Parts: sequence; structure tokens; C-alpha cells
Amino acid sequence: MSDKRKPRILDQRIVAESRLFCVEQLDLEFANGTRVQYERLRSSGFGAVLIVPLLDAHTVLLIREYAGGTDRYELALPKGRIERDEDILEAANREIMEEVGYGARQLEILNHLSLAPGYLGHTTHIVLATELYEKRLPGDEPEEIEVVPWRLDRLDELVAREDFTEARSVAALYLARDHLARQPA
Repeated sequence: MSDKRKPRILDQRIVAESRLFCVEQLDLEFANGTRVQYERLRSSGFGAVLIVPLLDAHTVLLIREYAGGTDRYELALPKGRIERDEDILEAANREIMEEVGYGARQLEILNHLSLAPGYLGHTTHIVLATELYEKRLPGDEPEEIEVVPWRLDRLDELVAREDFTEARSVAALYLARDHLARQPA
């Protein structure tokens, strides 16, 4: 482990804010005396969950929904923000009920990921959901989400698709696959 000291924050202020994000400027001084300004994008919420819902030992439930960032429909895992009164597992179960129409009797946190820690202060909690049962909750999506079952043994085929580009979903599926491979038969 490095013995470097974190830079000292001389000033920090919000320079732009929206419903979901805020841009924060940091004036920093590093241990060697160098001063710099950083900008970082911070989530206005409490983090996010991304769920790997397993219908059975071989089948994950993906969703196809419109992605504003790419301006097209994308395949991905269900996901959403953690609300103020929820813990990670409660949020994960609510999101899969809203987006795929299933709840889970078994939920397990696999990992916590950041996308670009150099400028994005946001954490996504990866949750494995098993022992699914049918249960739909109303969500906040503007249109019905298509649910797409996908076999885990076809993961390489999925990752090669042009409409499956979300890095969090790719990483979560590999994490889940490796986790499941380590479980006793």
C-alpha cells in the first residue's frame, strides 16, 4: 500500500446542479505543494444498485430500455437509485419488482463499482438476486420495459452485441458468473 497522503482540500463548491447530478469544483494542494482544480460529477442521491436476477441457475433476466446517453434501446441488467429510506438489498428487490416483475427471496451483495473515479463520485452496488418469485410493483419508467432472459453460458455472445454496452452490466455478469462457479454444486 502506498504511503502517499491524500491532497488537502483548500476549497470545494458546487458549480452546476441538476435533478440527478451536481458538478463540484475542488481546489487541492498535493503533498509536494502543487495546487490544482479538479471538477467531479457527484450523484445527488444515495448511490445505485445493479441487480443480476437469476431466473434459474443458468438464466439471467436482462431488460431492454431506452438509454438517453446513447439515444437507443440497450440491453442491460435492471438498476436504479437507492432511495433515502432504503438499504442496498431493499432497493435491489424493489428495482427488480418494478423492472422485471420478480422479487427475490435471496439477495447478496457481490461488489461495489465506480465507473470513472477520477471525476465521477458515484458507487453502484452489484447484487445477485436468486430464488425469484413473481411480483410486480409500479415503477417510474415512461414505457413498459422488455424483459429478456439470457443464458449465462452465452455471455460471450451477449458481450459482443452492439446493444449491450453498459460496462456495469458487463462487469456484474462476469462477477456473478465467477461467484456462482465457486459455489458448491
